[in-house]
Amino acid sequence: MAADLAGMTGMNAPTQLLIGGQWSAGRAGVLPVIDPATEDPIAEVANATVEDALDAVAAAHAALPGWSATPPRTRAECLRRAYELMIADAEKLARLMVLENGKALKDARAEVTYAAEFFRWFAEEAVRLDGMVTTAPSGANKILVLHQPVGVAVLVTPWNFPAAMATRKIGPALAAGCTVVLKPAKETPLSALAVAAILREAGVPDGVVNVVTTATAGPVVAAMLADPRVRKLSFTGSTEVGRVLLRAAAGTVTNCSMELGGNAPFLVFGDADVDAAVDGAMIAKMRNGGEACTAANRFYVHESVAEEFSARFAARLAALTVGPGLQDGTDVGPLVNADTRSKVATLVEGAAKEGGRVVTGGVAPDRRGYFYAPTVLDQVPPTAAILSEEIFGPVAPIVRFTDTDQAIAMANATEYGLVSYVYTADLRRALRVSEALESGMVGINRGVVSDPAAPFGGVKQSGLGREGGHWGLLEFTEAKYIAVDW
Repeated sequence: MAADLAGMTGMNAPTQLLIGGQWSAGRAGVLPVIDPATEDPIAEVANATVEDALDAVAAAHAALPGWSATPPRTRAECLRRAYELMIADAEKLARLMVLENGKALKDARAEVTYAAEFFRWFAEEAVRLDGMVTTAPSGANKILVLHQPVGVAVLVTPWNFPAAMATRKIGPALAAGCTVVLKPAKETPLSALAVAAILREAGVPDGVVNVVTTATAGPVVAAMLADPRVRKLSFTGSTEVGRVLLRAAAGTVTNCSMELGGNAPFLVFGDADVDAAVDGAMIAKMRNGGEACTAANRFYVHESVAEEFSARFAARLAALTVGPGLQDGTDVGPLVNADTRSKVATLVEGAAKEGGRVVTGGVAPDRRGYFYAPTVLDQVPPTAAILSEEIFGPVAPIVRFTDTDQAIAMANATEYGLVSYVYTADLRRALRVSEALESGMVGINRGVVSDPAAPFGGVKQSGLGREGGHWGLLEFTEAKYIAVDW
């Protein structure tokens, strides 16, 4: 299998665990990696046990003192070299990602560039971990504050952005002086292993970055969280799993960052530029084929422009080419697995039964692979079940509204609060609505908000903490206060 994979990507991707600087087989044998476009296996990777994971924790713990004491500039140079190596291998990495994830090649290329940027950004942040000195209000002493690395960090990443979610966590962790154990999703381990190999080539010392791939994520992650040597958990995934991990982390009071589910509203007001709103909707909905926590999940469109918006948006989606990600001209690849496709189909069927009108799509093509047609549902009732679920597919339900307060209320009627999108020509309204929306991020007349230099994260049950920007670096530190009188 490895020879075929190399032939398709031009890259000899690692398939073993990385523990203490050594590639090794897992104690539980191997697990298959499936191409979502063909439903065929493309590789086998090592399947780690709890014992393998604890070996990785031990390696990270042993490497921690040396890496924490490494000068910030040296840590920065490792990250900078990793950025350059990723860019040099961008096409190979993108093709590897398509094979295990299914996304269209153009989306994979964009992800590699985005993923590499986290290494460049945190290379620059590594030398800017500023502390503080001030005088106590009483005048009795000085207040000295240092930011120290939190320690060994367990990083758990999802399948939808297998490279970017790894670099978004590894970058700040290494910049802050932490060592890490990365546990990627079993569906997409190859991209994470390839990133780890790049970090080794960039000069990151043995044990600083460890990777365990496993089919038994629950027991493996739980065992690592129960180990007192682990002091940080950074997780990206569903809110349901996030709750489980928070309970597990409570046992050792482990510092947690959680980037959880989303249910992003996309608001189009009556004065919006409809062409611009449709362009933004194409990005906000169809980036990564809709398999993104930032994907626009609910479209609230003012009744005065709803018919026009719905028709134009549906026409754009209907014109997209659905097919294998590596095929020339493909706009939308398959969903990641059969369960995801079944969930999407069930949500669409339910919305149609509840009164939504299928404008385009609404079917799974009769072909191999986990494909689903890009879909627009208009006149969806505000109470439809599809509006309370994270769709994670190429489906856009449209709800019509009549006034601003109604739109805000519907947008906020969810337990999630990751990102919102607002389209209007009135800046005053845009800012007022942005303040009122219960989400950690807002895009005003923009269909994408993700940026390595910005604080990415949500409120309510969309998570805890922030990734990206200087905030992302601070997530991997502890503030130490020293009272001193000189």
